[in-house]
Amino acid sequence: MRFGALTALSLAAALAGASAAQAQAGSDADAAFRATTLSISAAGEVKAAPDQASITLGVQTTQPTAAAAMAENARRMSDVVAALRRQGLSGKDIQTSGINLSAQYDYQPNVAPKLIGYQASNQVTITVSDLARLGPTLDAVTAAGANEIQGIGFQLKDPQGPEDAARLQAVRALQAKAELYARASGYRIGRLANLSEGGGVQPVPMAKVMSFARAGAAAQTPVEPGQLTVRMEVSGLYELVR
Repeated sequence: MRFGALTALSLAAALAGASAAQAQAGSDADAAFRATTLSISAAGEVKAAPDQASITLGVQTTQPTAAAAMAENARRMSDVVAALRRQGLSGKDIQTSGINLSAQYDYQPNVAPKLIGYQASNQVTITVSDLARLGPTLDAVTAAGANEIQGIGFQLKDPQGPEDAARLQAVRALQAKAELYARASGYRIGRLANLSEGGGVQPVPMAKVMSFARAGAAAQTPVEPGQLTVRMEVSGLYELVR
């Protein structure tokens, strides 16, 4: 009988605790429902000059046999890598990004495709930290045998400073927008209940790379790095009061 009484008492206490918790949760939900909130977003942007570039380049060769295509490709690619090292790039700046071998066919109407050879390709992605060396590096690898250049992407070695500047702009814009909405609706800002962010450095899809010959000089490749846009987006939830 004593065990049964204790069990009943414990069960009653548990039910009472659960009821209290539900009541508290309901109270919190009611309070949140009664609050007037404002959910908005804003962005901040700053411009920054890039100080680093990545580019994918490589060698493509075609020969009657697969072995010949791969052998020629390996020889020419070794020359390209050697040229990159002469330009001051180290092992950490050169990464193989693609190796391919495919059969090549001649397609004619109403005739079975005819095998005419094999095409081998090898690409590396390089990182150049001195942008003044980018044009000469492209010229050097082209002279060494590279016949593929697939585009350039510019970056910042340390984006922290520009990102923080864009963050400050975004938060200031968010606060100004919140105050505008609050005034327009007859409220004032009570508190910032939640803040989240997104964004970062906006990549440049493709750099402008051109080749031209100048009088008395060999053909050179100028590269225009331009500027990067660093954009940070923030979203905030404000509680409004009368």
